[in-house]
Amino acid sequence: MPQDPAIPTTNTEAAPASPQDARLLTTEEVARLLRVDPSSVRRWRAEQPPQGPPFIRLSERVVLYDATDLQAWLDTRRTTPGTRRRAA
Repeated sequence: MPQDPAIPTTNTEAAPASPQDARLLTTEEVARLLRVDPSSVRRWRAEQPPQGPPFIRLSERVVLYDATDLQAWLDTRRTTPGTRRRAA
């Protein structure tokens, strides 16, 4: 599936975050891309079990999201009209 051009995969302004040049996003950046309030993204993380896209907790106050993980999560949420989803 083609990647959403709205979700950056590389950061040209800073050093790569990992050997794979992963682009790490803040909660606010993820919220802006998904067009939701940052409190929604935080609430998804606090749910038990956690909801929303996979995240990386660096510390109690620092949480980041890998752009590749975000795109993969969005792909699992896609509904294509006219197709049936197989029961899991």
